[in-house]
Amino acid sequence: MRFSLNLPNFGDFADPRRVAEVATAAEEAGWDGVFVWDHLTYRKSEGRALADPWILLAAAGMVTDRILLGPLVTPVARRRPGKLARELVTLDHLTGGRTVFGAGLGSILDDEFGSFGEPTDPKVLAQRLDEGLEAVDLLCSGEQVSYQGTHVTMDEVRFLPRPVQRPRIPVWIAGRWPNKAPFRRAARWDGAVPLFEGYQTQRPPSPGDVGALADLLRGLRTAEGRESEPFDLVVGGETTPGDRGLVADLAAAGATWWDERMPFDERLDQVEPYLRRIELGPPR
Repeated sequence: MRFSLNLPNFGDFADPRRVAEVATAAEEAGWDGVFVWDHLTYRKSEGRALADPWILLAAAGMVTDRILLGPLVTPVARRRPGKLARELVTLDHLTGGRTVFGAGLGSILDDEFGSFGEPTDPKVLAQRLDEGLEAVDLLCSGEQVSYQGTHVTMDEVRFLPRPVQRPRIPVWIAGRWPNKAPFRRAARWDGAVPLFEGYQTQRPPSPGDVGALADLLRGLRTAEGRESEPFDLVVGGETTPGDRGLVADLAAAGATWWDERMPFDERLDQVEPYLRRIELGPPR
C-alpha cells in the first residue's frame, strides 16, 4: 500500500508556492504521492480563485525528488489531446518519471463544460474521453501516428520526446461505484480511482465494497489477458494514524493506494489542516 495527498486546485492551493510547500512536507513525512484536482471554475456561484493544475504540479515537481505527482482527475473530454500529451510528457521529464495521469469524465458539467459551449451529454463526453485517451496514448508513443474518431482527428504527427516512463505514463481512470462503465474503461488502462457513496464526507469505503470492485476489475483484466500486468486500485477518504487497521483491511481487499482527502467543509481548500495531517504521517 502506498499513500498520497489529494489537493483541490482552488482556495489556498491556487498559489503554486503553497502547493510546493505541501509537496515538500509530504515527501519529508514519508508520503508517496500528491495529486491535484483539475477544475476550470468549480462551482461558478462560489466565485473561487483557481489555478492551472499543471503549473501547480510543476511547482511541486521542482521541490521534490521521490513522490509521484499528477492530476486526479483531468476531464479529458474538455481537453485537446495534443496539448494534454505535451503537458503530461513535459511533467514526466521534469519529475524524472514520477507522473501519473488520472483521467475521468469530469463533473459540474453545466459550469465547466456548458459555460464554454462544450457538450454536457454524458454519453458524448464518454466518447470524447475514450477517443482522447487513445489519442494521448498514441502521441506519447513517440511514433508517427494518425487517428480518426468521431471527435478527435490526428494526421501523421509525431511527438518527441517520449515520456521517461515505459511502456507509458500510468493512466488511472476515475468513476463512481457501483456504476460499472467507468471500471470497464479502467480495466483497459493502468488503474482505477473509485468514488464510493459518502465521498463528500470522505468516509472511508468498506473492505466489502473495495473487494467487490477489485473482483470485478480482476475479472475484466483476466478476460483481456492482462492479469499479470501492474494495476493500481486507489481508494481514499479521511483518516488518522490510528486508522492503520482499516487501511490494512482495504489493502487486503485489493487496494494498492490510500489517497488522503479532506471532507467538503471549511477545511477543503485551506493549507493548514493538510499540513497538520501530513505531519502525523500516513496510516501505514
